[in-house]
Amino acid sequence: MTTVLVTGVSRFVGARVAQELSESPGVDRVIGIDLPEPRFPLGGADFVRVDIGNPLVGRILATQGVDVVVHLAMSADARSGAARVSQKERNVIGTMQLLATCQAHRPLRRFVLKSTASVYGSSPRDPAVFTEAMSGVGRIRGGHLRDAIEVEGYVRAMARRRPDLATVVLRMAHIVGPNVHSALTDYLRGSVWPTPLGFRARLQLLHPDDAITALVAAAVGTADGVVNVAGDGVVTLSQAARLLGRTAVPVPAATTRRLGSVLRRFGVAAMGDDQIDYLMWGRCLDTTRMRSLLHMEPAWSTRELIEDFGRPQEGPRDLPDFPEPAQSWAMAR
Repeated sequence: MTTVLVTGVSRFVGARVAQELSESPGVDRVIGIDLPEPRFPLGGADFVRVDIGNPLVGRILATQGVDVVVHLAMSADARSGAARVSQKERNVIGTMQLLATCQAHRPLRRFVLKSTASVYGSSPRDPAVFTEAMSGVGRIRGGHLRDAIEVEGYVRAMARRRPDLATVVLRMAHIVGPNVHSALTDYLRGSVWPTPLGFRARLQLLHPDDAITALVAAAVGTADGVVNVAGDGVVTLSQAARLLGRTAVPVPAATTRRLGSVLRRFGVAAMGDDQIDYLMWGRCLDTTRMRSLLHMEPAWSTRELIEDFGRPQEGPRDLPDFPEPAQSWAMAR
């Protein structure tokens, strides 16, 4: 029997992963956990309202015979002030507590972390493509990216202490789709794009369907280690503007601070310095390990997903705006 625990199921990708896993051959049960109620259907998965750092998680692992954990609860939004303190507490402290619980649960045989390719950074000194063995040569300035780097380190430490436990870290390119809301998708949805003058960023993106496929493959397969996940091909920022019919307004961008100020005037207030660096320099990933370890071919190229993103949407592609409430199996107070 295989029982999977999925964190972060209140979000679109987390809900879809729980739903797909509940329908996967060989998976007997899926338990999704989060603090907010899921906004999207979980399929046959049960829902537990609990924070990842709550001691109840350990009891769930033990009493329900969980042998696979898929951690999707990391927040990648750029935040400041009190919101940033809360974000770090959940991203880092909460994940540390979850990892300690997982390490102590001896029947656990697989741990999957949804990380981000943004840990490589973006700079003029970048290689043509990043492989999993490389580290970013640019500065990592976003607080949430430091969180991701710390958490990856904690996962590696857990793997050293538990050599019997397979750990998979998926470094995903920016996910872009009609159900995804992020600083980048808010920027792409704008009719006017302030673009850095004199720069030609190469964008390599990931469709939500392919992100979900990769996470499910990592949970039920035999992959181990760090794996880049991205769609095929790249487009430049100017090409993306033409594909979406947007008006690009070149802005002198000697510094990210100046471009960030212009973006805030256009209503893109949540874009951090690292994301502005991405608009200036872009990033490309080597996906050889994705194919060899996850046995996955992305269904959407970067160009195809951008064209799809620009089509009029009558509603969420796969899910209703107001789904029926997910079944709540238990609640922690």
